[in-house]
This record gives sequence, structure tokens and C-alpha cells, in this order.
Amino acid sequence: MSVRHHLSGRHAVITGGAGGLGRGIARALIEAGAGVELWDQDAAGLAQAVAELGRRATQRQLDIRDVNAVEAAADAAVVAHGRIDILINNAGVLGEVRPIWETMPENFQRVLQVNLFGAYLVTRAVVGRMLRQEPRRSPDGHPLRGHVVNIASIQGKEGMAMAAAYSASKAGLIALTKSVAKETAKEGIIVTAVTPAAAETAMAREISAERRADILSRIPMGRFVEVEEVARLVLWLSSDDCSFSTGGIFDLSGGRATY
Repeated sequence: MSVRHHLSGRHAVITGGAGGLGRGIARALIEAGAGVELWDQDAAGLAQAVAELGRRATQRQLDIRDVNAVEAAADAAVVAHGRIDILINNAGVLGEVRPIWETMPENFQRVLQVNLFGAYLVTRAVVGRMLRQEPRRSPDGHPLRGHVVNIASIQGKEGMAMAAAYSASKAGLIALTKSVAKETAKEGIIVTAVTPAAAETAMAREISAERRADILSRIPMGRFVEVEEVARLVLWLSSDDCSFSTGGIFDLSGGRATY
């Protein structure tokens, strides 16, 4: 990956860091010069990811649904690195693929807890600490304290049959993005989200061949998005070149998006 953005001296937190998309984003940020701290519940996956990514990657095992664990992790990250410049809310689970009347309430609740409530807790903790940081200056001279990038989904825009919990959680994440962006617009914190179509990750491998074909048929480009394509957009959104796009929702749907 060619580096067009320079993140030397920046420190990032990436939730869901043990997964394929989290690792891909981490790799892009590291290649641009940043240090990354991966947050995930999966201890074995975290260890493997850090081994792959090298010395500028560290790990922290926690459940982002636990407010005390999140607060402690945010404090520890600031102590370890001095500041948090970038937050990537990437952690997510798919949930059941079935019509809503056949779903289990506990599964629906788990999807919302991880994908939306967890992102809220992490954003609450990290943005609260970003506000206390000394700002840097953008290339145009504007003060910047940090960047938050939320990994939403095209399903959060359109909804999708047999994915009510996932679609609802990602729609909520889009609204959370816009709300926090308005709250921090004058504080030098840039908050954005991306809405990818399906990517070739472990989550995509959870679905049936029939479901995969259905999703693929909705993408005019006729393919899933590559992890590296998501990572390149997240890299720009995490950089100081992104200094006036707060609240923006960036499409990565291969033409599927209807708005």
C-alpha cells in the first residue's frame, strides 16, 4: 500500500482488532507511521494479530460492553501512549440470519450491545479523553485533537431482510456518528463513518451460499469490497487531511447505496 498520509507519532485504538478488517485497518495505519492498540475479546486472535503486525502494534483484551473495562482500557491506553489520536470503532457481530419473528430476543440484544452500545461506551470514554488533549494543527492551521471513524454498513442505510438486528445497529451507529460530530465540531475532533458492502472477512464466511449470492446480486460492481479498500478510506479519514468532513458518512458499497 502506498503511503499518502503521514501518521508518525499518532496513536490509534481499533476495536475488533483481532478480526480481518481490524487487522487490515491496523496495517494501513502502521504503514503510515502510527502506533496501534488492538482491543478485542479474542485473546488468541489478538496475539496472532500483534505477531503479524509487528512492534508498533499492542493488544488489550476486554469486552467493550463492560463500561468499567472500557474506562480502564482508555485510561491505560493514555498512560501507555500519552494520548489517543485515532479511534476506529470496528467491533461487530452479525447475529441471526432469519426473519424477525423467528429471531431470539437475546440474540437481537447481543447484536445491539456489541455493535451500538459497545461503540457508544468506547466513544464516550475515548472522546472524553481526547477533549483533554492539546490540539495539533491541520495542514491549513486548524486545531485537531483527534479522529473517530465508525465502521457502519450499507445495511444501516438500506436495511436488509433477515438482518434486522445488524441493520438496526448500524443505522444507530450512523446516527451516533452524526450526533457526536455535532457535539465535538468546535473541539477539533473529527467524527465520521464508512458504510461498506460485504467484505471478504470471517463475518462473510458465516453466511450461506444462497445468502452470499443474494448480497452479491445487490452490488452493481458484482464483487465484495476488499479489506484494503476499506483500510485506504479509513486511513484518509484518520489523517489530518480530513479536517472538515465531520459527520460525513462515506459510501463503500460498489454502487449499492441508494442515498
